[in-house]
Parts: sequence; structure tokens; C-alpha cells
Amino acid sequence: MERYSKIISKTRREILLLKGAPCKWGKCTFCDYIEDNSEDQAANHDVNISVIEQVTGEYGVLEVINSGNIFELPKATLEALKQCINAKGIHHLFFEAHWIYREHIQRMRDFFGIKITVKTGIESFDYEFRESVLHKGIGEARIDEIKKYFDSVCLMVGIKGQTKSQIQKDINLAKKNFRHFTVNVYVNNSTSIQQDLKLVQWFKETYEWLDADTQCDILWNNTDFGVG
Repeated sequence: MERYSKIISKTRREILLLKGAPCKWGKCTFCDYIEDNSEDQAANHDVNISVIEQVTGEYGVLEVINSGNIFELPKATLEALKQCINAKGIHHLFFEAHWIYREHIQRMRDFFGIKITVKTGIESFDYEFRESVLHKGIGEARIDEIKKYFDSVCLMVGIKGQTKSQIQKDINLAKKNFRHFTVNVYVNNSTSIQQDLKLVQWFKETYEWLDADTQCDILWNNTDFGVG
């Protein structure tokens, strides 16, 4: 398990994969990533502190991810992150949170006291696909509601049942409404959700230009950020 890496293209930053309590939502049908967690927060912090100690601050930008949401990290880990941010001169932090935490995000912004980019995995703006197939738990939230709390969205492409028109609409809406977004190409895992290989091939041919788009981070494989 790689827990520290550097993203050296577009928004250059260090990235940490930390360990927390189980995802409070935990119902997404495509996700087995949430298995990297534990109810033992003391043990989680022991893992995390050794990762945080690797931060150099060389870019002044840091991203923190875990198998769920930043709110599920141990309190001791959050305090250690804040100390690291201050000590290493970090001025911009990326972190992730599910829709269920939307009312608590400002508290986390205030806690760190620096520029924050809050990412959330909506996977698709298509309500039926997102909620009936992927079980994201965002309900019928409109884009303006999502923008009220979150700075960046994560999209997922290449799933059986998804269509080209859905993907095209998702990319267009993300580009129009968010300064930053991430696209994850779905990779088969232990869940019953399956990759649509033909759709992935079409996406790669059609959207190869996203590699050069500074507005978008694209993960052709789920370990492209160097952690996992």
C-alpha cells in the first residue's frame, strides 16, 4: 500500500492516503475502496502520522484522501495535519467529503485556515444513474446546491449502463460549473458493478485531450495519483 506520492502535472501537490473510521455513507455500489479503514482510531493515527511525516511542503499544496471522508480521520490526525501545514508552509489543501457532510464543511475550512478545495464524488449529474445504479446518496440536489458546498466534483466513466450522452453531458457540466474536476475511469473490482470496455475505449479516443486540460485531473487507472 503506497500512502505518499507527488502529483507533478497540472496542480502540483503532495498527496497522502490516510486511514480512518469506516465511511459513514458506505452504500456506493461500485466501491470497495472503503475497506481500507478501521474502528481503531489509535491504530489509524499510528499509520497516518508516519505518512504525514513524509510531507516536505515543496509545492505548498497538499491533498489528503482516505477510504471515505476527511471527517472520519482521527482527531489526532487532523491536529497533526494542521501542525504539518503550518510547519511546512502549506497554503492550499485538497480534501474529500460526501454530500452527507455538507453542513460541516465550513467548520473544516475554518479549522485549517488556508485555501481549501473540497472535492466530492458525485460520479454523474444524471439523477437516475447516480442514485438508482450507483446509490450515491445525493438525492435530487441541483448543481447550484452542490456548488454551494463543494469546489470540485469527481466523475466516473466507463460503467455498464452508462451512455455516451451521459458522459458528454457530465463533462460539459463539470467544465462549465467547477474550476476543478476529476474524472475516474472505472476499473473492475470486487463489486458487481462492471466496466463497459467499449465505452472506455470510446472515452479514451474522444477525451484524450483531458490529459492536457488544467481544469481536470484524469485517472485512466485508479492508482494514477501514485497511492493505493
